Amino acid sequence: MQKMFIKYTVMIITSAIFLILFFNFLFSRRTLENQQFNTFYTKIEQVIHTLESNRTELELVKKNLDEDYLTRAKAAAYVMDRQEEVVTDVSMMQYLAELLNVDELHVIDETGIIVSSSVSKYVGFDMKAGNQTRPFLALLESDDEGAYLIQEPQPNSAEGKIMQYVGVARRAQKGVVQVGFVPERQMEAQSRNTYNYIFSMFPTDVEEELFVVDCETGTVLGHSENIEQNFVEDCYQLEQLMDCTEGAYKTGKNGKRMYIVSRNYDDVLICAALPGRVLFQKLLENTFHTFFYLLFIEAAVILLLYYLVKSKVINGIHCIIDKLSAITDGNLDTIVDVGGNHEFEELSGGINTMVKSIINISDKISAIIDISGIPLAAFEYGNGKEHVFATSGIGKLLETPTEKIAELCRSAESFDKYIGWIARNPVEGEEDVYRINDTKYVRIHMSKSQEGKLGVITDVTTDMMEKMRMRYENTHDALTRLYKYRHFQQLAQDILQNMPEGKLCAIAMLDLDYFKSINDTFGHDMGDKYLQSFAAVMNAMPSDHFLTARRSGDEFCMMIYNCDDKTQIIQCLEDFYAKLGQYQITLSDTQTRTISASTGFAWTTSSTEELSALLSHADEALYQIKNTTKGTYGEY
Repeated sequence: MQKMFIKYTVMIITSAIFLILFFNFLFSRRTLENQQFNTFYTKIEQVIHTLESNRTELELVKKNLDEDYLTRAKAAAYVMDRQEEVVTDVSMMQYLAELLNVDELHVIDETGIIVSSSVSKYVGFDMKAGNQTRPFLALLESDDEGAYLIQEPQPNSAEGKIMQYVGVARRAQKGVVQVGFVPERQMEAQSRNTYNYIFSMFPTDVEEELFVVDCETGTVLGHSENIEQNFVEDCYQLEQLMDCTEGAYKTGKNGKRMYIVSRNYDDVLICAALPGRVLFQKLLENTFHTFFYLLFIEAAVILLLYYLVKSKVINGIHCIIDKLSAITDGNLDTIVDVGGNHEFEELSGGINTMVKSIINISDKISAIIDISGIPLAAFEYGNGKEHVFATSGIGKLLETPTEKIAELCRSAESFDKYIGWIARNPVEGEEDVYRINDTKYVRIHMSKSQEGKLGVITDVTTDMMEKMRMRYENTHDALTRLYKYRHFQQLAQDILQNMPEGKLCAIAMLDLDYFKSINDTFGHDMGDKYLQSFAAVMNAMPSDHFLTARRSGDEFCMMIYNCDDKTQIIQCLEDFYAKLGQYQITLSDTQTRTISASTGFAWTTSSTEELSALLSHADEALYQIKNTTKGTYGEY
């Protein structure tokens, strides 16, 4: 009976194995193609994402550099309008160019001639003589005092070298101040947006090809290292590649059958290719592996069936099943004791050992986590079960005493409520991250199922602190710890737009008096200390009325808001100057000085007022004060 049972069992299982192999072959082929398609699709997506990211970076670099260059050009014009002697002295022009960190500095008179320059050989150059220089002549014809022109990087008319020029109209007299820069950052950003550079950043498998083809001409625009620049006639052409958006086999170089995936993006075709024989080799490997696994399983099943029939274990199995059912229902005190032979005794002992291991599993997991040194804890509780399995590190992560954790673990309902209480303080912009206190942040990831809940808690304090530090550095000036000017504009715009009816606000521009002489006399370190001392006074003003920032160099700005009338604005300025007057800074062993600053301000009652207009008006008021009284404030 046993031999007949084994004979028919072998015949049935062997037939099933060959049937499984046949269907597995068909299924595996489609699966491998789908996997390869997904792999290629992901790589192409990454290429596209990299292209878009690089383009965004290039646009951002250009925007930021244009704003920075324009600011420097205006600063140069500002200096020349107030110190005309700079224009007549080449060495002073070169010094001013060095201070402003520009490569070239030119002054163009009303006839379009460069009359002064930091590059002496450009003096006398006629702006009408070159295609690159002629557009700046429009600034001489403009009646707008704030007129400016920012050129794209291009060869200059004098020498043909790649430069970017920015020009602004002079206010004191008819003319143009022009600054020039070598556009290294833009050229570097552009170089990172080439297909060859992007492909060099992506690793390719053996014989795998990545390339980009122009959708109109069929020209290869970029390629990985192991593919030629151009395809020969017997290689896949543009119309063939167009049919590969869902993956297809085409004839490639040297007549090789290639599996290709293509995607149309921005008038180009991004393609990935792999020889078909590579996929076929993988298919054969999978089939052989499956065959050997099935043979192993067949042998194991036959031996197991033979053992079960010979030992007549059916009754013992039913007994064990009943005991296991009781354990599954939560009766962990159940003892499995099935005798009669050595095998059942070992099986019973193994089950009992497993149950004991389940009871102590949280301690074992805790020990493993402690050994690893990873700040992590886990917990699990089932529906309808009272006990909560939790690792020992959970109390430390949640800043909760061990006694309380032990009490909570005796009730799944209480533990669930406590986790919900912890989750009452989510961190904005972060997924599953919660604040325990000012110095502790954790991530709680929970998985729910019909059986219950499983959770993992990790310490993310270091990551959160680093993110907060980076946010602070992105919005605050490193030297003075005041807001950066760009962030100040954003905050001021929000305050202005949301200003309650009946309230007033003012924008004030501040400039330190005699700061250049302090820098020249006592050195830049003392100049930095002078700036920090002035910033300390600004920081000391009440935050419910003052928003302060460093604009650039020795220029600062602040917004006075939430005021009931103009008198309160004046009082705020008086308070500021009173505190400033009390602040003495030691410049040397024998000399101290009270910080002197000039302020121009403009105020409004309208929340629809343009912030840029207020900033401009405050600048004009500052200009008037700097050229009259100094050391005080003036209204636009």
